[in-house]
Amino acid sequence: MEDVLVIGGGVGGLTLALCLHRNGIPCTVLEAVPEIRPLGVGVNILPHGAAELARLGVAEALLRHCVQTDEANFFNRYGQLVHREPLGRAAGYDHPQMSIHRADLHAELLAAARERLGAGRVLLDRRVARVEQDATGVTVHVVGAPSLRGSVAIGSDGIHSAVRKQLHPGEGDPKYTGYNMWRGVTPWPRFLTGASLTRVGWLTTGKMVIYPIRNAVNERGDQLINWVFEVETDTYRSRRDWNLPGRAEDVIAYVKDWRFDWLDVPAMVAASEVLLEFPMVDQDPLPWWTQGRITLLGDAAHPMVPRGSNGAGQAILDARCLADLLAKGDPVAALKDYEAQRLPATTKVVLTNRANPSDAILREVFERTGDKPFDRIEDVISAEEMLA
Repeated sequence: MEDVLVIGGGVGGLTLALCLHRNGIPCTVLEAVPEIRPLGVGVNILPHGAAELARLGVAEALLRHCVQTDEANFFNRYGQLVHREPLGRAAGYDHPQMSIHRADLHAELLAAARERLGAGRVLLDRRVARVEQDATGVTVHVVGAPSLRGSVAIGSDGIHSAVRKQLHPGEGDPKYTGYNMWRGVTPWPRFLTGASLTRVGWLTTGKMVIYPIRNAVNERGDQLINWVFEVETDTYRSRRDWNLPGRAEDVIAYVKDWRFDWLDVPAMVAASEVLLEFPMVDQDPLPWWTQGRITLLGDAAHPMVPRGSNGAGQAILDARCLADLLAKGDPVAALKDYEAQRLPATTKVVLTNRANPSDAILREVFERTGDKPFDRIEDVISAEEMLA
């Protein structure tokens, strides 16, 4: 088989490259940026994603960076505990839940890809203009650089995917969910277990997800805390750009009273090293991803709102599935089978994230209490209902 041309060197594209290499399939990764810089904030890799990374031999390196999350906590906006449950290995999984800075995850995947694929197989400053195909392969045309020839082209080029736009030119604008989001990272003392994924409040008046992503980041032994705040708004407050700077005061206006005995939220937000703003948008699921020898993967295929820790994990699962099917020999059949397996599965995740997020228990408590403090959570919702 000629090279598989992987368009996009993010988490999905690099994981695909490592999966292809493991299966003995040559590939080349084309990344648009001229220089890799540490960007972004935190990401959660659930145990099923961690299992695939272990299979690729990169989990040990990632464990040196990440926090192995061991519990999920749900609080109302008054800091009252609604529910607690174990996560990762504490919940009996064979692999951990990894809470990690996206830059650490990407750096380890990039280092492994460069080492295993060899020189000249991960190419930077290769912005793809278009992809052409014929009966025997694909030609990827690159802005300001020679075109490349391969067996298939995989568009793993993210939420602004050029390949997706080529395949679906009339798709239209992203779908706004009605919520705006701010994301940040803050060096801060350990809170709760030091490995807790904590959700506070509800979207109507503001909701946060807070969890550590690095240990011992300074001389005091603080952790790097990742936080996400989202609130219901009528219109976009920012453009669709993961790296658009935000303002701490915009968030603090909603959480100024969130000073709990386990965390001072406004102080943590004010001390953020990085703060980004982003509208909660996704795209309606596509009817198809594959056209002959071209297909999509990860956010290019199924952009989803960042709830339930599914974005990176679904891209990892895409990569494993596609690489294993390509190992069977017929690239056109492999891409068709890949779509048949992964498109329905990811469509379900996209729609579930919209309608019934993983923290819907907080919505239920918000509605039943009228957004007021409670005396006993058992008087609001039963243990059986919470586990349903």
